[in-house]
Parts: sequence; structure tokens; C-alpha cells
Amino acid sequence: MTTISNFFREQAAKLQPKLVEMRRELHLHPELSNEEHETTARIRAWLEELGIRLLELNLPTGVLAEVKGELPGPTIMLRADIDALPVQEETGLPFASTVPGKMHACGHDFHTASMIGAAALLKERAGELRGTVRILFQPAEELAVGARAVIAAGALEGVSAVFGMHNKPELPVGTVGIRTGPLMASVDRFEIEVQGKGGHAGMPESAVDPVVVSSAIVTALQTLVSRNASPHHSAVVSVCKLQAGSTWNVIPDTGVLEGTVRTFQPEARASIPGQMERVVEGVAAGYGARAKLKWTAMLPAVNNDANMAEIMRAAADAQGLQVAEAVPTMGGEDFALYQELVPGCFIWMGTGGTEQWHHPKFTLNEDALAISASLFAEAAVLALKEIG
Repeated sequence: MTTISNFFREQAAKLQPKLVEMRRELHLHPELSNEEHETTARIRAWLEELGIRLLELNLPTGVLAEVKGELPGPTIMLRADIDALPVQEETGLPFASTVPGKMHACGHDFHTASMIGAAALLKERAGELRGTVRILFQPAEELAVGARAVIAAGALEGVSAVFGMHNKPELPVGTVGIRTGPLMASVDRFEIEVQGKGGHAGMPESAVDPVVVSSAIVTALQTLVSRNASPHHSAVVSVCKLQAGSTWNVIPDTGVLEGTVRTFQPEARASIPGQMERVVEGVAAGYGARAKLKWTAMLPAVNNDANMAEIMRAAADAQGLQVAEAVPTMGGEDFALYQELVPGCFIWMGTGGTEQWHHPKFTLNEDALAISASLFAEAAVLALKEIG
């Protein structure tokens, strides 16, 4: 007798050509965050073709669907993201982006096709499902605004657990990275405005040079990690923009710095803004200037629930996959917003690529499509049983 695990593997293998076709169609026609109108239409059409029920999301882009089991039980959600990046593709692939300056350089086309595959597999075994599987194709992950919009639209109502993934070029196909606890960092943004006093470049004694002050602030901010953060915590402070002046012989009045802070621990995230404000204002005052910090909190850390991570491990074992301890990254993901409301697990899916995310030559091994589809179908079945 064929087990459900074997069924998912066998049917996913049969679906593989169609999943490749879907992924390449999306790759040919990338759309940026909150512009995913044609992407949304394609996803809806594919799901309808598979007989999968669509739910009303009430957003301009994005798709919400569900596979309802014939047995009573909880509702869990599988999530994929659908937006592309403002990157000019340089892969030379026959299905490379046809849209200048836009590319699926983060593999969201892979995520989308995989979750459509998972939905198709679950539809085939709906009679055995103990509950409902909701499948979300989320817009605007790259701008970190999509999850908030989806939550506000009610997509998470009634959901008991959520599962998602990101392709991982460093991991070979057939390997998944799973980890309990923090996997991706919180994401916060800062802007610092330095107010000095402009003047002649040849007479700096009559000015308060914001270029010098800004440079000193950049250097001083590095002590937030080396001397202010606990050695038991992880944190990154990166100044990514420093703008001051307009010509070679005039000391400007102002300077502007922008950057990001990444942490894993909530206590580190909470303490850094105050520490940064003291450093920024203190350094500026030491030079006779003034500086103001503007802090924008964006995303918490992706933090995997122990029980949900165990379900993913069990699903990977049932599918015969190699499980590795996922290595955390200081990149961010708005999947974290779902985890603030319901327990969830976010994993790395091995895709054996040649370049890292967001690179113009980013590629992945499409053999992982069927593997991803069967894994998430398996995880959904196990989660319904465990939670129910």
C-alpha cells in the first residue's frame, strides 16, 4: 500500500514539468512589490485550473487559497512570496527576464511554483486531511510591507500555525536547513541628520564641518556592537549612506547618514536605539554640532517555534531529505510578523545555486521544485494531525 509520503513524492515528480513551466513563466515576467498584478492573475489561473478554491484577499495583489479537508480540524497556512527585485538580469538563461531592470533575483518564482505544487498534492488527498490548509501567495516581501497588509486583510484569522521557506543557494538539492529559535534578524532603519555650520574650505576654523562630524559618528557607532552589546547577543550596525556637500571647495551646513541595525535578541533590539542616540548626540556635541536620530522599527526576527520546527524535521525525514542545522543570517523577512501572532517555522530549502540572493546572475536548480512541493504537503498533513 502506498503511504501518503510516497504518494506525495511520486505525484510531485509527475508535477515537476508543470512546476518548471510555471516558475519559468514567472521568471520571464517579474513584477516589483505591490505591482504583481499579472503575477497574481497567473497564480489565480493556475490554482483554478487545479480545482483549488480561491478566497477573497481584498488586496490589489496577492492570492489566498485553501484546501479544505473532509475531516474536522485546525487551519494551518503555507506561505510563499511573489515579488521580484529592481535588478538587471545577467544569467543568459533562455527564460531570463523580459522586463528591463527587473528580475526574480531572490527566487520568489521558485517559492510560488513550489507552493502551487504543494496545494495540488494536498487537493489530491483532501479526503484524508484533518482540517484546512490555507495557501498564501504574499505580495511585497522585498519592501517588508506585504505581511502587514495581508494580516490586516484577515488572512491569518483562524490560523493555528504557519510554515514558509527561502531557497538557499549554499545547500544542495535534497537538503533542508531547519532550526529552532532565531533564523533571520530583526530589521530596523535609522537616519541621522547632522547640523553643522558651512563655510569656505580654506577657512575651516570659521565653520563646523558636518563631514568630519558624520565621519566620527560612523566610527563611533561601531562601538555599539564591540563595547555596548552583550557578547551573548548578535548585532550588526551598518551605515550605508553618507551624504554631505555639493562641491569641492565649500564646507556644507548639513550631513545625512542612513543605515540599518540587525539583531536576533529582542532585548538587544530594544536597547540599541537609546545607545545610538547617546553616541550620535554626544559625538556631535563634542565637535560643536548638533545631530538628530530618526529610528524606524521595521521587522522583528524570524523566530522558529520548537514544535513547528520538529514538525518540519519529521516531514523532511518522511520525505527522505537530508536535514542540516540551519545557519542564521542577518537578512530579514516579514514572515516574522506572522510568527508574532501564531507559532511557525521558516526553513532553508537547498537549491544549489551559483550566486547569493539579489545577485544579477542568481540561479537555482529547478530539481528542488518537486522536493519543496512534497515537503510542504507532508508538513501540512503532519501539522494538522499534531495541532488537532
